[in-house]
Amino acid sequence: MCKHDNWGVPRGDFYGRLLTSPAALAMYISPMFRTKRRKIKRLDFILAGAQKSGTTALHYFLSRHPDICMGDQQEIHFFDNDAMFVAEPNYEELHKHYPPIAPLTIAGDCTPSYVYHEPAMQRIWNYNPKIKLLILLRNPVERAFAHWNMQRYRGREPLDFFDAIREEKTRISGAPPSEARRFAYVDRGFYGRQLERVFKFFPSEQVKAVKFEQFKARQRDTLASIFSLLGRKPVRSVRNKDRNVVPYERAMNWEERVFLYNLFAEDIAKVEQLLGWDCSDWRL
Repeated sequence: MCKHDNWGVPRGDFYGRLLTSPAALAMYISPMFRTKRRKIKRLDFILAGAQKSGTTALHYFLSRHPDICMGDQQEIHFFDNDAMFVAEPNYEELHKHYPPIAPLTIAGDCTPSYVYHEPAMQRIWNYNPKIKLLILLRNPVERAFAHWNMQRYRGREPLDFFDAIREEKTRISGAPPSEARRFAYVDRGFYGRQLERVFKFFPSEQVKAVKFEQFKARQRDTLASIFSLLGRKPVRSVRNKDRNVVPYERAMNWEERVFLYNLFAEDIAKVEQLLGWDCSDWRL
């Protein structure tokens, strides 16, 4: 007589089907080894930095890593939303953007303006003082022009570039932060004071600043160093593609370029001091 298993199926038939049917074998084994997922309690890292400095591209590469979860949208804008901090912040409003994740998966948010919005760094530290920060920075002159061009492309900027930067202080003065940062072409490029806020709350070992120009020229090596900071192995192969690229309305002229280089010269020197960078490629 053939022996039966606990489900009343003859053992010979049951285990025979497991050996000959991969689908049946998977159904039998998977519950035994299925990874229990966990709800996010705190994010592990934040990708911030200057707008138009490669954050969209880096978000793409991070989101393709099997052990990294970037949430359901690229820019969540939690820590720069002042309305969230009128009272005790409800972090569930942040965590709702993330599904339950595997035990070894880490979670991050990509919102470039966190490094620019003044209260954001303290809010992030209050949330998780052990969090890691990725900060992308680009030549502030080129960044300003790319920012203006994006606004023109989207139909949000009626002024020509030189007029826009001369009117910037008046336009952003007293405006709500979400509105002011749209036209802060010059102000967003003063990285020195932004980095000082970062290092006021976070030690250097938790921060990785990345130069946009290096990321573009040495993408594989830069990604490897970023994954190393996050404690993850580099992905073997991810298809590269330019992202968030819009056509330029025109080129920056020499007068505009010289004006901005003179404006940013002192701050560029401060960035070199804070990060130990050589920013000669950011100068005329």
